Parts: sequence; structure tokens; C-alpha cells
Amino acid sequence: MLNRIQTVVLTGLLLTFVSCTTSSEEVVNVYTHRHYEADQQLFDKFSEQTGIKVNVVSASADELIQKLELEGKGSPADVLITVDAGRLHRAQEKELLQPVSSATLAANIPAKFREAEGYWFGLTYRARIFAYHKERVDPSELDSYESLTDEKWKGRVLTRSSENIYNQSLLASIIAAHGEAGAREWAAGLLANMARSPKGSDRDQVKAVAAGEGDVAIVNTYYIGIMLNDSNPEEVKAADQVGIFFPNQQDRGTHINISGAGVTRYAPNKENAINLIEFLSAEESQRFLANINYEYPVNEKVEIAPLLKTWGDFKSDDINLTLLGKNNRSAVMIFDQVGWK
Repeated sequence: MLNRIQTVVLTGLLLTFVSCTTSSEEVVNVYTHRHYEADQQLFDKFSEQTGIKVNVVSASADELIQKLELEGKGSPADVLITVDAGRLHRAQEKELLQPVSSATLAANIPAKFREAEGYWFGLTYRARIFAYHKERVDPSELDSYESLTDEKWKGRVLTRSSENIYNQSLLASIIAAHGEAGAREWAAGLLANMARSPKGSDRDQVKAVAAGEGDVAIVNTYYIGIMLNDSNPEEVKAADQVGIFFPNQQDRGTHINISGAGVTRYAPNKENAINLIEFLSAEESQRFLANINYEYPVNEKVEIAPLLKTWGDFKSDDINLTLLGKNNRSAVMIFDQVGWK
């Protein structure tokens, strides 16, 4: 048996990867930013069906990308999974992924959710919506991301910090729609209307709305689903006080982002990596993710979760998702320029 142990310290986080292989053992090594129990259950199911063991290293996308860079050709990683198209694009730019061709992935995943040359593939998507207080906000008052800069929302808007990739990608999409000058104007206008300094998670924004700190929060859809089905009654109580509004239905549509995967450039188990991504894109896996994590499936044969159906259909922004990565540096710069911490 050959044991390989690799330890890397990244921004104070100790990452240890242990790969144990024998001539008869099939493995696939996954670096993932996703932290959901549903994912591990799917990995276990994949192993049961194929006999391929799934080894998992979990950390933030930036830390995993740095780890891949440091490991170079000696990296044991086969698959990189992140929660943002911008980070997948960054990994591609750094030549940490390789293109793959798969008829199964082409059939299961619409073109808008995968990189044109096969460098990465979306597995689920989520919408970045408005969570508004049902008693203090009439949804007829709501319209677009741009409308939240109106004077009437002063002191009423809640959102995360500019360091959060979800907000960076939202601003990247606004750059695509309005150019850098328009995006800068929007960021400054939204900052002026914030109820408090941007901080906390998406869950924290919902709780702040429930607590009366603000009236409208910008959050991802799946957090609402998770909170409404949480074992903690306080989480359920907070989420139950907010309504869901999909912005920009009269023009480009609501901003969406993906969780996705790519095969690493030096994947020692390339075929197993492709098999795993194909498995995650299949109807059974997509249905599981849709119902357990309250995410939208990319596989069009799979229905969305019953809870998401109650929120209604919505028009999504069909921006090329690679622009979320290409515009990321500009988005970060704009946040800094307007003082959005």
C-alpha cells in the first residue's frame, strides 16, 4: 500500500490530505468548497454504485485554488467543486483545470450552465433574491436591484460584506449590464441605503430583517429553504417572517449563480473524476440536491423542490457565467472605491 500525506498551511488553516491506494482500489479525490451533508451522502452513494472511494478535502475556494497551485503536477486532486462560477473561472484562468468531453454531461447540463470547452460544469444554481419583511414591506414596492438605491429604501437594506463572493458576483453581473460606471453608481447608492454596516451570513441578514434591523435583505434562495426546515425553531421563525421577491423580472432577470465542478489539470484519476461529475448531474442526484438543499437543479428533467415551487417561476439573467469571473477584479475594485467593506 502506498500512503501519501500532504499538509499545507493556508491563511492559518491546516489542510491535510491522506490518500491511501492499492493496486485494486479505485479512488477519486475531491477538493470542495461545498459543506453540505447532502454532498457526502451522494459521494457515499457513488461509492456504493461504482466501488470508487471518494476522498474529500474541504476548505474555501480560494484556499483550495491556492493549494492546487502549490501542489502543481504532484497534486492528488481530481475534482474541484466550488459554489461560484467566478471561482471556477479563476481556477481555469490559472490553468488548474482541464477540458473534458462527455456526451452525458452535454445531455444533462444545458449549455448556459457549463463552460463552452468543458473546463467546468454547473451542478446546481441559486437565485440572489430579496427577502422582505411581510408586514413592513408591500412586495408591489419592490422591483429591481437598481431600485434599492431609491431614497425610500434609505436605512432599510441589509446585505453581506464586499468580501463575500455572492455579492462580488452580483456586482460583476451589474457591470455586465451597466458598465463599470453604472455599477459604481449602484454600489454607492446601495451602500447609502444600508441599515447597518454589511456583515454576517445570508442567514444573519434574514434574522436581522425579522428582528427589525432592516426591511429588505439580499440573499440566496437556498438559505431560506434551509432555515424554514431547520431543527432550530428560531431559524424557522425568522425565515417565516420574510417573503421572497425575484428582482428584475421586467428586464434582464434575477441574478443566478452556480455550484459547479471541474476536472483538475493533473488529475491522477481522470476517468473516475468524469464519472463522479456525470453521477452528480444525473436525475437521481439532481433530485436529491433539489429536495435536500433547496437548490435549483441544472438538469432540466428534474423538478424543483415543492417549497421552491411555492415561490413561483422566475426569469433568470442569462448572462454568460464566465463574466462573473472576468468582472470579479473590477467588482472588488468598485467595492473598495465606494467604501463597501
